[in-house]
Amino acid sequence: METLKTVIFSWTPQLLLGARVTIGLTVTSVGAGLILSLFLALGKMSKNYVINKLSSAYVFFFRGTPLLMQLFFVYYALPMVAPVLTINNRFLAAFIAYTLNCAAYCAEIIRAAIQSIDKGQFEASRVLGLSYGQTMRLVIIPQSIRRLIPPVGNEFIMMLKDASLVSMIALVDITKATRNIEGSTRSALVYIPAMILYLIITAVFSYCFHKLEKKYSVYE
Repeated sequence: METLKTVIFSWTPQLLLGARVTIGLTVTSVGAGLILSLFLALGKMSKNYVINKLSSAYVFFFRGTPLLMQLFFVYYALPMVAPVLTINNRFLAAFIAYTLNCAAYCAEIIRAAIQSIDKGQFEASRVLGLSYGQTMRLVIIPQSIRRLIPPVGNEFIMMLKDASLVSMIALVDITKATRNIEGSTRSALVYIPAMILYLIITAVFSYCFHKLEKKYSVYE
């Protein structure tokens, strides 16, 4: 038993380095994806035909194709389409693919949250002389934020687990670090601490989103 503990502790540094990549990729891509998704959501709600169709096509494409295939396309296929688009940095390639994918899903979340606000809010804003942009920025979006927390939290956790796909382009996250350790030690026991590490990270972020949800509850 003591030997097993020693072996597991010897794996910890590599797994923690992988965890740093997993968390960093998830936080940055979801953050950037949320910013892009706001414009996509407003685009889908726009009365401008071109903007509406382009935004809808974007959401349809990235929600309708596998994330792994999008990752492969960004890292492997883009250089073939145009050499100038070559991305040698694996983390940057993963960040771009995950951001584009996350934006499509969050756009639908934001659109639903905005449309859930009573239409009377729009009418009252117009009576007060606010423009459409001012209405969205000062009235509608602030009220929508509290409704976004639960679904965005779920999307974050999903992205956190889907970050394991980056091991397919040899980016060393938790999953890739685990496979490297298994390959060098020939011990499948490494999957136990790896899964525990995933559970700990997921539990921490789930707790944070739960606290935010309670603090900004719609019903309070």
